[in-house]
Amino acid sequence: MVVGAGADDVAEVETAARALGLVLTRANADVYPKVPPMQLRALHFVETLAPINLTRLTEELGTIPSSASRLCDRLQAAGLLDRRPATTDRREVEIVLTGEGRALLERLRIARRADMAEVLERMSPEGRAALLHGLREFGIAVERKTEVSA
Repeated sequence: MVVGAGADDVAEVETAARALGLVLTRANADVYPKVPPMQLRALHFVETLAPINLTRLTEELGTIPSSASRLCDRLQAAGLLDRRPATTDRREVEIVLTGEGRALLERLRIARRADMAEVLERMSPEGRAALLHGLREFGIAVERKTEVSA
């Protein structure tokens, strides 16, 4: 049940979020090397949460350890990430991006931003301002919900 927001509002936000998701994922097809979505998610987690170990990556991906390990094997074979002894406990293994992995994510960000800029240029200045205002408030609301859940 939706409290404070009508079902129509929720449906419109869902539709807009799908469009935003399309713009954000469309760049994935244009960036070389082509990396499947689950592997891209893993690379983003490794970048954002570094240093990260396999247990944490498994939790973030919502998968099982053997699947996460095989995914890391493929990314390591592609030269996008590496494993090394952890700095805090040498018995543990950290997963880190390679220079090539960082470069791939940067190319992806550049492609996404270019695509996003092209879409935003098609909007009126008032529409862009309203969108940014709404997205800022949405981000704050998400942070508050996350804090309450934690």
